[in-house]
Amino acid sequence: MNLQNQEQNAQSPFDSPRTLWALAIGFLIVWFYMLGARTLVPTDEGRYAEMGREMLATGDWITLRLNGIKYFEKPPLQNWMNALTFAVFGLGDWQARLWTGLCGLIGVASVAYTGNKLFSRRVGIIAALVLGSSFYWAGMGHVNSLDMGLSGMMVLCMCGLLVGQRDGVSDTERRNAMLVCWAGMALATMSKGLIGFVLPGAVLVIYTLLTRNWALWARLHMGKGLILFFAITAPWFILIALKNPEHPHFFFIHEHFQRFTSGVHNRGGAWYYFFPFLLLGIVPWLGVLLQGLWTGVKEQSHGFQPRKLLLVWAVFFFFFFSISGSKLPGYILPIFPALALLIAFYVDQCQARALKIAAILFALLGLTGLLFVNKAAGLGSNAFEIPLYQGYAAWLYVAAGMTLLGGLTAWYVAGKGAAGKDWALILLASAGFIAGQVAFLGHDPWGKYIAGSAHIPAMKAELTKLDTPLYAVGRYEQALPFYLERTLTLVEFPDEMEFGLKQQPELWIPDRADFVARWRAHNQRGEAAVAIVRTDIYKEFQQQNLPMRVIGEDPRRVIIATTHP
Repeated sequence: MNLQNQEQNAQSPFDSPRTLWALAIGFLIVWFYMLGARTLVPTDEGRYAEMGREMLATGDWITLRLNGIKYFEKPPLQNWMNALTFAVFGLGDWQARLWTGLCGLIGVASVAYTGNKLFSRRVGIIAALVLGSSFYWAGMGHVNSLDMGLSGMMVLCMCGLLVGQRDGVSDTERRNAMLVCWAGMALATMSKGLIGFVLPGAVLVIYTLLTRNWALWARLHMGKGLILFFAITAPWFILIALKNPEHPHFFFIHEHFQRFTSGVHNRGGAWYYFFPFLLLGIVPWLGVLLQGLWTGVKEQSHGFQPRKLLLVWAVFFFFFFSISGSKLPGYILPIFPALALLIAFYVDQCQARALKIAAILFALLGLTGLLFVNKAAGLGSNAFEIPLYQGYAAWLYVAAGMTLLGGLTAWYVAGKGAAGKDWALILLASAGFIAGQVAFLGHDPWGKYIAGSAHIPAMKAELTKLDTPLYAVGRYEQALPFYLERTLTLVEFPDEMEFGLKQQPELWIPDRADFVARWRAHNQRGEAAVAIVRTDIYKEFQQQNLPMRVIGEDPRRVIIATTHP
């Protein structure tokens, strides 16, 4: 009995500033270290790093370019942030990921603040633990893509609305919170386009219809908010349209309406496309996901219903992208902050039994990994890839072992009173976060292979002059231009730059025969030139007796140079 009383009366780690500071500092050390621990992986990471590099190199902060070609698919915020980072810290992997890394931390800090304001200090702490350790949020925070940049701004919008509309808020705090909400919408729009305000607006409409809380619309500070929104968004949209009259139609019609309603980008998927990413992405909190969502379903009150709004946010975003004609895994990332707050609210009040079930589910995931990782080690279609699979399998074994151990330990301590339950939360979060980062770190050899970074020294040895031609024949390399600090001349394969090349056809060689003639001329004049060639095209060049030296080769590409080094 005395032992039970000691367990019940033990201090919660959430009441210890020293424990919380230790967790925060350890988390941040790992978070920032991992920003530079891996090579930039195509396509997104190389693309947006290179666009930021070109923006800084050209000094043109209005017209976006990729490989020197007009590229109007997305707004400029991420490119601006990357270019500013490069200007301050130089070029590099961690610099290219700094903006998305900060956006991930903005999300964690925002849900902590919002949970504290809406519910309690404990809910705020738990929400930060849940979001910071969720496999998808922690992973995408270390990927240089637009999805985390968008999500970081979306969470400002969501949390600003929640804090500003909660019951009992003062007029000043409501105004300030709503301005944060409007600024978040504007920055989300500058990150990825119209969805930055269309989707939050739709959430608000649906929430109002469900709750009949029409008075909320009078508390949005719409006048000030719209002024702030257009002050942030309008200048760039006006300037780029003035400099590039073709931009508005391509951006608003092709990249928004056609992208959503058709498969114009060949990124379709079944209606259940996002379910596996949701289930994997919320690990280690999968065992309490449905319970967290249910807290939003059953919330009923005459005032503001924050859990209901969080539920609408998560469900509508998931539904919207599920019915879209364009699907990519990162699209559902903005729902995870809402899920974190719902899960935190439930976990704060649940019995230890529910948390023990979540811990066992997490442990079973680790056990499954240990049993089946060997299957990954046996994959590989060629001698080059087999060692990569085997090497990655070793890292996955470590991640799976940490998952199993973390889940079992959390299960054991969850029943040790209130303090044990809180320690179980910390153990689940820590094991989930570290195991996920181990899995990401182990992928780096694959990342180097996909990026082609092993060939950079040989290519730089040939590209000793700035005017040495560099071609990409039948493929476009998304990462090598950033590492080489120069653009490529595309041959035959326009890739995603097709629209820009229609505006600037002089920047590429559409016919392979013209490239062959130009390559022979380089050799005849004794000029240095380098080309990255698709493997099947290289075999055709061999049959044509094209004069060339192979300076790099792997199953994805062959890199050739002229015969006169």
